[in-house]
Amino acid sequence: MKAMIFAAGLGTRLRPLTDNMPKAMVPVAGKPMLQRVIENLAHYGFHDIIVNVHHFGEQIIDFLAKNDNFGQNIVISDERGLLLDTGGGILAARQWLDDGVPFIVHNADILTTLDLSAMYQHHCASNADATLLVKSRITERYLLFDNNNQLQGWINKKTGETRPNGFDITSQEYQEFAFGGIHIISPTIFNALDGYTNEAKFSITPFYIDRCHDLTIQGYNPSKYEWFDIGRHETLTLANEFYGKQK
Repeated sequence: MKAMIFAAGLGTRLRPLTDNMPKAMVPVAGKPMLQRVIENLAHYGFHDIIVNVHHFGEQIIDFLAKNDNFGQNIVISDERGLLLDTGGGILAARQWLDDGVPFIVHNADILTTLDLSAMYQHHCASNADATLLVKSRITERYLLFDNNNQLQGWINKKTGETRPNGFDITSQEYQEFAFGGIHIISPTIFNALDGYTNEAKFSITPFYIDRCHDLTIQGYNPSKYEWFDIGRHETLTLANEFYGKQK
């Protein structure tokens, strides 16, 4: 099974740690978070892995080469010339991903005990175009799902803005979830991605929202697993404490 790891981010909220290293190389309980994600993906059967790089990308390339790719089949999607964001990054890696089989996309700064194989099998059984890990947590911006866990729209609670255009939030009750940084994607979305924007750099989340009535985008909200978004020093501390106890 194939996976793509987003490891190109600037990691501005983790400064000064990321002043001299990519965010994906920030250690969590003694291991770079990228290594932890790779090892976890491999544990669940994802052995063909694409890693995109930008900020201090050569450090990631050298780290993987030095460790023989941790025994996995890893290729680099090189964005050192231009950071493409999540949607542009997926489209740039199409040559490795578009083979008719669903693949997982995983942020390098997300660490979790979630059963990724179960999520993948759920996606395959559903025939969805994309399955998004979602969580009930406090934020300003929510993805809105119907009772069948199908994405219907988005709202910014602070400004009242909604998407997609013409979305009537008053038409029914919606479940409010935040995106968890892991998604399973079927290659059926590539044609839609091709025509979404003329820009090389774009985010995948607005694409999901804007095309949710044309594609089948579903939420996946399991229970009883640990999840850390290591984009801030506070959550890095929590992850260090949790993974430090797993040794």
